[in-house]
Amino acid sequence: MPTSDDDATTRERIAAALRTEPHGATALSATVGVPKSAVYQHLNHVARSVESAGDSEQFLVAPPECRDCGFDRFDDPLNNPSRCPECRSERIAEPQFVIE
Repeated sequence: MPTSDDDATTRERIAAALRTEPHGATALSATVGVPKSAVYQHLNHVARSVESAGDSEQFLVAPPECRDCGFDRFDDPLNNPSRCPECRSERIAEPQFVIE
């Protein structure tokens, strides 16, 4: 594993951040310096890497939640929905990701 953040890949920096505390895509975007849309692509790979490593770590997702009605059963938790399918509100809290 690289010894400094300068040597780490984007995915390694995302995984390192997720091992410290839960993050949303916006926070990860600011932390690693990539666009928010790219963060979701990297998260898919990080999740697969953690899963395939087979050690005691788990990639966990707190799903997005509608701030108006509380709906949290979105189809894809590794996505940032634009509106609630239940009440049509656009006030959606980002999913939170962590590696434990």
